Amino acid sequence: MINKLVAAIKKEMLILLRDRIGLAILFIMPMILIFVMTLIQDSAFKSLNEKGIPIIFVNEDKDSLGYAVENGLRNSDLCSFNDQINGKYITADEAKKAVADGKFLVGIVIPKNATNAIRKNVQELVESAFSTDTITTNKTQSVDSVEVKIFIDPVTKKSFLTSISSNLREFISGIKTQLMFKTFSDQLGELIPEKKQMTSNAYNNTQIITYKEIYASETMGEIVPNAVQHNVPAWTIFAMFFIVLPLAGSMVKEKIEGSIVRLHTMPSSFLLLINGKIIVYVIVCLIQFVLMMSVGLFFLPMLGLPVLDLGNSPLGIFVISLATAFAATGFGVMMGTIAKTEQQGAIMGALSILLLSAIGGVWVPTYVMPDTMRQLSVLSPLNWSLDGFYDLLLRGAGVRAVLPGAIKLMIFFLITMSIASLVNRFKRNV
Repeated sequence: MINKLVAAIKKEMLILLRDRIGLAILFIMPMILIFVMTLIQDSAFKSLNEKGIPIIFVNEDKDSLGYAVENGLRNSDLCSFNDQINGKYITADEAKKAVADGKFLVGIVIPKNATNAIRKNVQELVESAFSTDTITTNKTQSVDSVEVKIFIDPVTKKSFLTSISSNLREFISGIKTQLMFKTFSDQLGELIPEKKQMTSNAYNNTQIITYKEIYASETMGEIVPNAVQHNVPAWTIFAMFFIVLPLAGSMVKEKIEGSIVRLHTMPSSFLLLINGKIIVYVIVCLIQFVLMMSVGLFFLPMLGLPVLDLGNSPLGIFVISLATAFAATGFGVMMGTIAKTEQQGAIMGALSILLLSAIGGVWVPTYVMPDTMRQLSVLSPLNWSLDGFYDLLLRGAGVRAVLPGAIKLMIFFLITMSIASLVNRFKRNV
């Protein structure tokens, strides 16, 4: 039995090594794909995770509101703050033109006397609250409106505009609250002089709520999700599953040439004969994996992209990659058994992998998909593998975290091999 298995392995290796163009496609094309897709998606991931929204800011107010908005935007992770062009402060019209020319996605202008208008509004509210004159209280207040101008590039995403608007409302609301509290304190201090110091101290200590961002994973925040952390494992998985094309083509070719008939005359089971293909192509998948990881570790940083962080569990990486290799090989064997011609094998294999990869989050990460697609993604074996790599590379998990996904991939391998065995038995009986 061992001699037969060795002979089957040798046969598959010779067939594979003779097809040099096929080997180049298996190893070189996925590496090029990682280069291209990572470079394309790098800016998109930066806009999600880093300071990626270029903003031009004009502070015509030169008072509390203008400085508060300026400091808030300058220190925000949401945007890339700019208040000068070519070293010069600009006007509102110049900011509008800069946005129209595509130099910035958003322009924000705080108008003159904006703080004074808010201060006057608050003063009237406080005076009416302390006033005992019903005529004064019911008198219509002369409210000066504050118009903050926001210039928008048409290509700006709606989510970005919502975030910017929310931040501006927060800054304005905060300034108005501070002015109102200070004015109330001053009025109360005039009515009750002995309480003036107490109200002053209360105003200085109004910031009683603070915020602290804590990541659920200990390593989250240190390893930032970026184009490299997503694309390298995602397209590695895609490349491993794409061996369905040469594997299915090899099996269909054996049927057409009649060599499979001669193999069936040997006193051996179908699974023993196919084990040679499984072992060879699992090794091919693992070689692909090593090459793809080397791209993220050594070559992408040469282009100015982040270095791939492999996490803390080499054993976990080996387990999930080996399970992925078996699942991909099993899928290829099943397709090669079902297909009757090389064209059928190529079309069915390519379309099925493209569909499973799209659903599984290879093309677009699942966390930016609609709810319906996120629910469908759990049906894709590529998603099980990708989630395992996310656990290892982004969440700092260990081998235990990837075991459920690895088990599902091995079950998928057993199911595909069972289907291939049943189909082969049916065809032989026919």
